[in-house]
Amino acid sequence: MSEKELAKQIIDQLPEYKISNLLLFLKGIQFDDELEDDLYCERLVEDYLNNTDPEKHESITLEELAKREGIEL
Repeated sequence: MSEKELAKQIIDQLPEYKISNLLLFLKGIQFDDELEDDLYCERLVEDYLNNTDPEKHESITLEELAKREGIEL
């Protein structure tokens, strides 16, 4: 039995009054994941903004990238 299946089995056995507390806990865990994602994205932006490489602003078209990577559009 997988951990997810075991968790579902335990939830099915809980009395109804405990479900709301469980939902709050699960939403808290989900919120933590969203915060971690946001913090990761913020770090990526900061790294980009703090990068002193003068070539970071150079760009190429999608067609040029596809050609360089051997992809036919």
